[in-house]
Amino acid sequence: MYRALVAGVIVSIAAGMVGVFVVLRGLAFMGDAVAHTQLAGAAVALVLGGGAVLITLGAGVAAVLTALGVALLTIRGRLREDTAIGIIFAGFFALGILLISRQRTFAVDLGSLLVGHILGASWSDLIVMAVLTITVAVLVLAFLPELRFTAYDPEVASVSGVPVTLMQVGLLVLIALATVVAFRLVGVILALAMLVTPAAAATLMTKRLGAMMVLATLVGSVSTVVGLYASFHFNFAAGPSIVLTAVLIMALSFVLSPRGLREALPSLEFPLAEEADMTPTGWRRTARVCWGACCSVGGVCWGACCRVGARLVQRG
Repeated sequence: MYRALVAGVIVSIAAGMVGVFVVLRGLAFMGDAVAHTQLAGAAVALVLGGGAVLITLGAGVAAVLTALGVALLTIRGRLREDTAIGIIFAGFFALGILLISRQRTFAVDLGSLLVGHILGASWSDLIVMAVLTITVAVLVLAFLPELRFTAYDPEVASVSGVPVTLMQVGLLVLIALATVVAFRLVGVILALAMLVTPAAAATLMTKRLGAMMVLATLVGSVSTVVGLYASFHFNFAAGPSIVLTAVLIMALSFVLSPRGLREALPSLEFPLAEEADMTPTGWRRTARVCWGACCSVGGVCWGACCRVGARLVQRG
């Protein structure tokens, strides 16, 4: 349990820093593809008789090759990005299943690779994960201005002299490395959830990129702690428990955050006919309907309840 907690924090750091860009750029499908293509690299290491560390490294090689392959196929518009992702995704995933199916321990090994085995993480696994996380953190912080500019407006960034193509390829490689870190924790199927869900919750809480990264890391860490304790006390699988906790936190963020449900259910205004004659000339009385979980002062509405209040607005 102690090593699992440490592993969860390590994964939360890598996934939080990269996952924000995945959410902002709409690259969830890319993250899903990279997570699944790791199975091919892990399968090659498994066939060669490698241990847990070699399997993780094999998954990392496959993930980076996937990112570079997508960038190569989409450069200069030869293929659409989603098309290239789909092709490489299907090919690598099928190769991984094919290689693992040749082993006698097919069911056990496949289950461990797909949903992870965080409680079996060794200190050597933690060292590999820590090295990858440090690499991701250093690269993100070193190129943060360029990554931020490219994520928000790639066309203007290109005109301003930012190497947009290089930044996009680099971001794909960072996604690959982050999913490799999550691979040992929750497996290839749930790695995308650790990459996207905490980051999605963070984007509902703040608009600042740096704060998003910090909040995404905190959400991932809290999800790890709560999920592990739930798995221990209720005999749940550890990986899915962590992911479901993260999803629950994201759902609460959507309901309670002013950037969540409040924007999804916009405010409405309609005239109050019964009081129309009482208003001065050139003015009309309206009712403002706010949707949210609680209401604040100053006309700010939070959450999922309804607030109705009359006000005067000038005509024309």
